[in-house]
Amino acid sequence: MVDQSMQSSPRSSRRWLFGLLVLLVVAFLCWKFWPTGTAQKDAPAARTSKTGMMRPGFGGSGAAVPVRVAPAVTGDFPLYYKALGTVTALNTINVRSRVGGELVKIAFEEGQMVKAGDLLAQIDPRSYQNALLQAQGTLLQNQAQLKNAQVDLERYRGLYEQDSIAKQTLDTAAALVLQYQGTVKTNQGAVDDAKLNLEFTRIRAPISGRVGLRQLDVGNLVAANDTTALAIITQTQPISVAFTLPENSLQTVLARYRSGNKLPVQAWDRGDVQLQATGVLQSLDNQIDVTTGTLKFKARFDNQDQVLFPNQFVNVRLLADTLKNVVLVPSAAIQFGTNGTFVYALDGDKKVKIRTLVIGDTDGQNTVVKEGLAAGDRVVLEGTDRLKDGTDVEVVNDGNQVPTTPTEHLQGKPAAPGDSSPAADAGKAPKAGA
Repeated sequence: MVDQSMQSSPRSSRRWLFGLLVLLVVAFLCWKFWPTGTAQKDAPAARTSKTGMMRPGFGGSGAAVPVRVAPAVTGDFPLYYKALGTVTALNTINVRSRVGGELVKIAFEEGQMVKAGDLLAQIDPRSYQNALLQAQGTLLQNQAQLKNAQVDLERYRGLYEQDSIAKQTLDTAAALVLQYQGTVKTNQGAVDDAKLNLEFTRIRAPISGRVGLRQLDVGNLVAANDTTALAIITQTQPISVAFTLPENSLQTVLARYRSGNKLPVQAWDRGDVQLQATGVLQSLDNQIDVTTGTLKFKARFDNQDQVLFPNQFVNVRLLADTLKNVVLVPSAAIQFGTNGTFVYALDGDKKVKIRTLVIGDTDGQNTVVKEGLAAGDRVVLEGTDRLKDGTDVEVVNDGNQVPTTPTEHLQGKPAAPGDSSPAADAGKAPKAGA
C-alpha cells in the first residue's frame, strides 16, 4: 500500500503542473489579443490611406487611390515618317592632270573651299610653250605659201582670159591654192591644240566645293589622266540625303509630292537627339526594291553651315502630313488589354471609368484618338496599375495642366531617342506611330 501511494503522488504532481502551464498560456493569449479586437477594424484603412499600397478589389479596402491625370486636348499633329539616311554630295570630282609633266606648284590648302575656275596646281609649262611656238611657225610658213599660190592663181586667170596659157595650168594653180588652204587650217588646229595643252598645265577647279587631302606633292612627275588624282572636290552646298521608305507608307507621301507640295525633311544626328539641318524632298526613284520592299528618296539641303558631310549617317524625319484639329492624349495614359486599347478617364472628380479607344498615329509623346475621348476629358497618367473600372481615386496634381502638343515638342526641346516611331533599319522606316 505504501508503494502505490508513493507512485501516484509524482503523477498527480505532473498533471497539476501541466494544467497550470496550459492555464497560463490561455491567459496570456487572451491578454494579448483581446484588447486589439476593436483596433483591427480601422487598421487596414489607416494603412491604406497612409501608404496607398492596398489594391482595391484584391483584399484591400475601398480607400481612394492617388493618381496623376492630364486632359485630352485638340491640336494639330505633324505626321512624320522616320528613316535612316546617308548624306551624298551632288557632285564628286577626282581632279587629274590632262597633260604630263613635273608638278611645280600647288595652289590650294587641304580642306579649303574653292570656286569653279580657281587655280589648284601648275604643271611645268615650258615644253608646251615650245610646242606652241613650233606650231605657230609652221602656220606662218604655210600661210605665206598660200598667199603666193593665191597671187599666182590671179595672174593665171588674167593670162587665161588673154588666151596666153592652157586651161590645165589655171586648174593646177587653183588646186594648189586649195591645198595650201587645207594645210593652213591643219596648222591652225595644231596651234590651238598647243595653246590648249599649255592652258591644261594650269589645273583649275571644275566645280565649287571642298578640296580633300592632296595625293601628290610638288616635284612629282604627273602623267596625263593618271590613276592617282591630284585632289578630290566634293560639292557640299547644296547637299543631298538619300533614304528609303517602305511601300506601305508611300500613299500619303506620293500624293502630296505629285501635287507639287514641298515636303519638309529634317536631318537629325546619329543619336537622334540633335536637329542638324532642314531641307525639302527633291526626288524619288522609279521603282521599288523587290528585296526590301522600299522606295528610294532624295532630299536636298542648303547646308550653309557645313554641318552635313558626304557619307555621313543621319536620322531622317519626313513631314508627310499634318492632321488638323485632332484629339490628343499623352501616350503614357494609353493602356492595352484583352479587349483592346483603353484609358482610365475620370468620371467626376472621385472615380475612374474605363474608356475604350480607337487610336491613330503617335509620336511617342502624344497619341491621336479617333474615337472614345473628347477634348477636356481627364485621363490617368500614373497609378493605373492599382485601378479598375469604378475605383475611387484622389487626384494629386493639377488636372487642368495642358500637355505639350506635338508641334511645340518638335519646335522646342529635341525629341529623345524613341519618342517617335521606331527608326528604320535594314531598309525599313515605319511611319510615326507604326
